[in-house]
Amino acid sequence: MANEQEERSGVESDGREAADGRAGRIAAGYATSGPAVELGSVVLDGAAHPSAPVRIPLATMNRHGLVAGATGTGKTKTLQVIAEQLSAAGVPVVMADVKGDLSGLAAAGGANEKITARARETGADGWSPHGFPVEFFSLGTAGVGLPVRATITAFGPILLSKVLGLNATQESTLGLLFHWADTKGLPLLDLKDLRSVIAYLTSDDGKAELKGIGGVSTTTAGVILRALVNLEAEGGDTFFGEPELDTADLMRVVDGRGVVSLVELGAQAARPALFSTFLMWLLADLFQDLPEEGDLDAPKLVFVFDEAHLLFAGASKAFLAQVEQTVKLIRSKGVGVFFCTQLPTDVPGAVLSQLGCRAQHAVRAFTPEDQKALTKTVRTYPSSDDYDLDEVLRTMGTGEAVVTVLSEAGAPTPVAWTRIRPPCSLMDTLGDDGIRAEARASTLAAKYTETIDRESAYEKLAQRVTEPAPDQTTETEPGEPADQPGVVEQVLGSSAFKSFLRSASSAAGREISRSIFGTGRRRRR
Repeated sequence: MANEQEERSGVESDGREAADGRAGRIAAGYATSGPAVELGSVVLDGAAHPSAPVRIPLATMNRHGLVAGATGTGKTKTLQVIAEQLSAAGVPVVMADVKGDLSGLAAAGGANEKITARARETGADGWSPHGFPVEFFSLGTAGVGLPVRATITAFGPILLSKVLGLNATQESTLGLLFHWADTKGLPLLDLKDLRSVIAYLTSDDGKAELKGIGGVSTTTAGVILRALVNLEAEGGDTFFGEPELDTADLMRVVDGRGVVSLVELGAQAARPALFSTFLMWLLADLFQDLPEEGDLDAPKLVFVFDEAHLLFAGASKAFLAQVEQTVKLIRSKGVGVFFCTQLPTDVPGAVLSQLGCRAQHAVRAFTPEDQKALTKTVRTYPSSDDYDLDEVLRTMGTGEAVVTVLSEAGAPTPVAWTRIRPPCSLMDTLGDDGIRAEARASTLAAKYTETIDRESAYEKLAQRVTEPAPDQTTETEPGEPADQPGVVEQVLGSSAFKSFLRSASSAAGREISRSIFGTGRRRRR
């Protein structure tokens, strides 16, 4: 009996040593000479190996990434762990926080036996609860965080078409309307500005202007106008306007720690596409502003798209092409982009191929369609002699993920079933009252709280025919033409329209330089 126990003990010891050796071989692919984000430890046969760490080199965080998995599998906590360590390394982070689940980043977490055990088995021996610098933003003025806004002009026609759900023809028409407003020196700051432009161009006064744009039908313009009215009725008017968010405020470092900017949906629940498209606008704005950096030791900013499927659902070819271009080129400006969604197939293949870091949480394959999605997910990972990925992805526990990243040399690391370490911050929401209190105490509150409504297209077009028409009953002098100027001629001769011409010929009235996504370049103060 004793001999049998000794034999079993010897076999188990040999098995552990073999497993430790395999885990060490996998972990060797994640070794770094520079700073890195520590994700957790290698798991083999269901057991974690704390001496086999899995990490992402900071130097490759600008090669972008994907965090995927079914609801309730721990994606949010993985993002929380990544954000904490980026902040600690002095890297600012911008994160979409659709449900407010990440607000606990601002507060210290609570220690208990479960968290202590998780820290121990993931190699996080120095784990201690503490919070991080967080800035809370809300889309529009009706949320609990600091209101963030964008002007219509800066947002551009392609992104606005995505929000409005326009087809390709309507998107093209909207682009022409933007072009006309740009050339006339008419600032499009909020929804009423764009509505007034469309109303003017489809009126008797503006028909000649509309015809001069080329290819714009009044029917299509009317469809766009109705879409704008619907957006306004659903609260979109609280988002478009000024003061516009300055992207420099997203790149702050406080006491050596990067500020984590959390953007919540606010009152825009009826328009989730507005939320994801706004994040894309931020990324496009950063792309325009930031200089070329090449390869850095650490990224200047990491941008996280939660619920990424909303960004791509129903998107036009032009929109998808610009997303692909932005993701491809912004890497050289020191910005890393991470997408978070349920399945890798939610992200277009052209974008997915550029994501060097993958953390796939469990996939629930309950239906034949689910099984097909699982098979496609497995194909997005390198082959592995250590795991049956189809089996692992279906059976992993909460807080575990299949990981592969780019090494410091730029090569894919071995696939690692990883147990994610626990966050140091609160794994719960602060609640609306807590978020509101943090926002009010922010140093940015004075800058963004009050709405500004300066003169723009709405006011300028409202004044276009302020001069009274000549008296039609006045007798004409001999030799004068009997007919009086028509409405169009009156507009062209009015002081308001002359001011348009002066504006159009001035620096302020020149056509706005539009770049990626058709977004307008803003003058930086």
